[in-house]
Amino acid sequence: MCGIWALFGSDDCLSVQCLSAMKIAHRGPDAFRFENVNGYTNCCFGFHRLAVVDPLFGMQPIRVKKYPYLWLCYNGEIYNHKALQQRFEFEYQTNVDGEIILHLYDKGGIEQTICMLDGVFAFILLDTANKKVFLGRDTYGVRPLFKAMTEDGFLAVCSEAKGLVSLKHSTTPFLKVEPFLPGHYEVLDLKPNGKVASVEMVKYHHCRDEPLHALYDSVEKLFPGFELETVKSNLRILFDNAVRKRLMTDRRIGCLLSGGLDSSLVASSLLKQLKEAQVQYPLQTFAIGMEDSPDLLAARKVANYIGSEHHEVLFNSEEGIQALDEVIFSLETYDITTVRASVGMYLISKYIRKNTDSVVIFSGEGSDELTQGYIYFHKAPSPEKAEEESERLLKELYLFDVLRADRTTAAHGLELRVPFLDHRFSSYYLSLPPEMRVPKNGIEKHLLRETFEDSNLLPKEILWRPKEAFSDGITSVKNSWFKILQDYVEHQVDDAMMATAAQKFPFNTPKTKEGYFYRQIFEHHYPGRADWLTHYWMPKWINATDPSARTLTHYKSAAKA
Repeated sequence: MCGIWALFGSDDCLSVQCLSAMKIAHRGPDAFRFENVNGYTNCCFGFHRLAVVDPLFGMQPIRVKKYPYLWLCYNGEIYNHKALQQRFEFEYQTNVDGEIILHLYDKGGIEQTICMLDGVFAFILLDTANKKVFLGRDTYGVRPLFKAMTEDGFLAVCSEAKGLVSLKHSTTPFLKVEPFLPGHYEVLDLKPNGKVASVEMVKYHHCRDEPLHALYDSVEKLFPGFELETVKSNLRILFDNAVRKRLMTDRRIGCLLSGGLDSSLVASSLLKQLKEAQVQYPLQTFAIGMEDSPDLLAARKVANYIGSEHHEVLFNSEEGIQALDEVIFSLETYDITTVRASVGMYLISKYIRKNTDSVVIFSGEGSDELTQGYIYFHKAPSPEKAEEESERLLKELYLFDVLRADRTTAAHGLELRVPFLDHRFSSYYLSLPPEMRVPKNGIEKHLLRETFEDSNLLPKEILWRPKEAFSDGITSVKNSWFKILQDYVEHQVDDAMMATAAQKFPFNTPKTKEGYFYRQIFEHHYPGRADWLTHYWMPKWINATDPSARTLTHYKSAAKA
C-alpha cells in the first residue's frame, strides 16, 4: 500500500504543484520521493512508500537498466509475479512484485500485461521511447486511483483525490477530478511538450470472466460440474488459495475480526496458513465496539476458538462523533452508510498503528456483494435478479465498501488485503447457477456457510450467525450507532436547513438530517466535488428510506424474540 502521484504537462511551477502530493503522505510513511522525467521538465512522479515487499530496492518510480525508457509508479500487490517471472524466464533487477509489469509490457504490450496481473493495483506507466502513458486499475478498484485532465492535455493522477484538488492550471480555475474506473486501462499519447492526448479507454476484465492469468497459476485443477459437493470442494480450494497468495509480505500480518461470517472465515483460514508457513509470530486479530456490542462478543468467541492474540478496542459515542470530520476527509465521500461504517474501522486502524507492529491487515470485504449477504437479498424477485444485483454491487464497490476499507486503513499507514475479492474465487462464484447463490431457509450466504460446515474452521454458531451490518454490530441493539448518530444530528441540523436542502445541494440532495450533516462536512473539505458520489447506497426491493439494516424487519423481529 503506497501513495502514487504524477503530473504530465504542468504549466505551473512543479515545486509548488508537488506540495499537493504531500496530502497523501499517510499512504506511505516509510519513504518519499519526487522525480522529474528526463527530457520533460513539466512532468514528474511523486511516491510515498509503505515498505511491504523488498525494503532495499522498492522505491519508485521503478526503473530497470534493461528498459531505461520505462517509468512505473504503482500501488498494489501482484501475487503471481514470481510465477510469471519463472514461466517467462524474466531477469529481475529487484525483488519488487511490480517489476513484472515492465517485463510483461516489453514482452506483449499493455493489454496482455494488465490481464496477466493477479492482484490489486493502480499504476501509471510511462514509455518515453514510444511516447505513451498508460493508466490501469484492478477489477474491483481495491486500490484507488483518481485523475484530472484538461482539454489542452494537462494530466494529473493520484491515489486519492485530495492530492489533486488544489492543483493549479492556466486554462481552468476548477480542475475536474474523477475516479479512474476499475477494470479499465487508458492509453494516452505523450506529446513533445509533456502534455497528453487520450487515445482509448479499455475495459479489460469483467468480474464474471475467468482471468487470463488463471492459465499460469498453481491452483490444483478444479472439478467440473455444479453438483453441490463438487462446488463446495472447488470453493474451499479457491478460498484457501486466495488467502495463501496474500501472505506475500516482509511485514507483520494481522486481521480485522468482527465476529461475523466473512472476517471469521478469513481469520481462521489465515491463522491456519500462517502456521503451515511456519511464521514465527502469533496472529493478531482486532475487534472494535462499544460495551455489550454483539460484534465484540462474537469476535472474542472466534479468537478463543482459533487461538489468535486478540485485541479489543472499546470506544464511546463521543469518540465516534468526534471522529466524523477526519473520517469524511479521509474517505472523500458523504455516502451515509459508508460514513457510518467507517468510524469503527478508522478508530481500529488508528489503534493498530499506534499499539502494534501489524501492518498488513486481512479483512472480509467484498463477501456481501459477491455472496449476496445483504439482508435485502431475501426479497429478490428471482435468482436472476439477485445475480444482477450482486454484479451491480461488485461493480460499484469502489464507491462504497472498498473505498471505506482502503481509506480508513491507509489513513494510518496500513495495507488491507481482501481474499473474497480474489479474481479466481470471485469469478468462479459468479459462474455458479443463480439459484445456488440465493439465500435459503431464511439464511443469507447459505452456500458459503455450507461450504465450510465440515471444515472445523469456525464454531457452528458463528458459521450460521445472521448478518450484522458493521456499523450496527459495533454497538448494542438497545442503543445502536445508527440511533446515536440520529440523536446527535437532530441538534446539529434544524428543519429550516432541511427545507432549503434542495437549493443548497441540488445534486444528491440529502433527504435526512444525518445525510445533510455529512454533506456539510464533505463540502467544507471538498467544495463543489459532490459528483464523486454518483448515488447513495441503498437496499433494493424494499421501501427503504435509510441504508441501515437496523431499520429492516429482519432486525425488528429478532429484537422482539
